[in-house]
Amino acid sequence: MIPAFHTHLASGLTTLCHAWAVTRRDGAVFGFTDHDLDLTFDGITFRADSGLAARALQQATGLSVDNTEALGLLSDTAISDADIEAGRFDDAEVRCWRVNWADPAQRLLQFRGHIGEMRRTGAAFTAELRGLTEALNRPLGRIYQKPCTAVLGDAACRVDLTGPDHRLTLAVLTITDGRVLRLSGTDTQGTGSQGTGWFRRGRLAVQDGAASGLSGTIKRDTLQGALREVELWEPLRAALIPGDTVMLTAGCDKRFDTCRVKFGNLVNFQGFPDLPGDGWMLRDPAASGTLSGGSRR
Repeated sequence: MIPAFHTHLASGLTTLCHAWAVTRRDGAVFGFTDHDLDLTFDGITFRADSGLAARALQQATGLSVDNTEALGLLSDTAISDADIEAGRFDDAEVRCWRVNWADPAQRLLQFRGHIGEMRRTGAAFTAELRGLTEALNRPLGRIYQKPCTAVLGDAACRVDLTGPDHRLTLAVLTITDGRVLRLSGTDTQGTGSQGTGWFRRGRLAVQDGAASGLSGTIKRDTLQGALREVELWEPLRAALIPGDTVMLTAGCDKRFDTCRVKFGNLVNFQGFPDLPGDGWMLRDPAASGTLSGGSRR
């Protein structure tokens, strides 16, 4: 109802407010408004008691990034300290409307983008909002190199990571320094375990508990008798406790032999293993033999 909204703006007496919808990567949706009463539209309730406000939108023509910021107070019923620490709002989608609070059907979408950097100061937070043109600043193109350029399991790689050979669901027994996990050696889904190092460079995804939905990259993977020990490069951003379950997904070091032997996927290898290295360019001239410049045959 943009024409009706424009008519309201032209009336000279307006009843306007802002409304924001935040959609996290796990599908959770949060609505906020700077009006003094809750608003509802598009199936979302925009809460008035969230303490959320936004700075003026910076929008321009061309391909410059439209950045702004949202300011707010931490609330257990809206945006909690634990969720921010766990990274659950990282890269969440944000939509901002200018709304006629007397008739929410009269509204205009002003901004659409994602949350960038989030900063905390005491009981408050500041979230950087990045516009849709942010994606255009990323370099694109093919890189010619010996290792594979595909991401394991993507459309270029085509390895099916959902199969039992590449996934393992285990129970957490102990956690040390938030990074070293000892896991039960028996797959809770009934599939067989893989050997030492099978999940190195892979992903660990938490299936339940306070850290459910979070994941980390595996640095080290070893079998110790009936147990499996996994070390992450960085601690997860929420607490794991014994009894939580995690899913391990196989990793790849991007080498030609790994693609052939471990995954049987050589036909989709995206690297160039026969490219000459830097040593080829730095070779010294021959000290003896035929030096005419012609063929040596």
